[in-house]
Amino acid sequence: MSEETKTLEDLKDIVAGTPAEGEVAAVATDAVSTEAIVRVQKLDAQGRAYATGKRKNAIARVWIKPGSGKIVVNGREQETYFARPVLRMLINQPFSESAREGQFDVVATVTGGGLSGQAGAVRHGISKALTSYEPTLRAVLKKGGFLTRDSRVVERKKFGRAKARRSFQFSKR
Repeated sequence: MSEETKTLEDLKDIVAGTPAEGEVAAVATDAVSTEAIVRVQKLDAQGRAYATGKRKNAIARVWIKPGSGKIVVNGREQETYFARPVLRMLINQPFSESAREGQFDVVATVTGGGLSGQAGAVRHGISKALTSYEPTLRAVLKKGGFLTRDSRVVERKKFGRAKARRSFQFSKR
């Protein structure tokens, strides 16, 4: 085959749908759009952003608004509700990743699960609420993995088993 240089006119014909002699036309698909998705800030009447976070069996309803960085979980301060420093660090990760430490007040209501699951649920809710408040932070939080729900839950117990998979102890006699 001979290599020849194409001009813009030749390429325009290919895109327009009339293939040149001996060439196959490119098929445009509707699945790939050239327009970027524009995300809009979502706030309630009090100027707060709301999101629901989940982890294991814990569900957290989270509201954030501009403030001094105070975090209240189930009516108690973060330090008293989550006594372990690891859990407090887990909750503050979305703020540190997006460089917004101390800029937002958080009010969260958590139900179900244990403390570790609840901390993960609050973190997920804070991340989603941050993207509602500042849609430009979505790329940073998504890259850090904060917007993905950790769907691992405890496997249910089956009949004829001691637990989910453990058998009863074998007895020879």
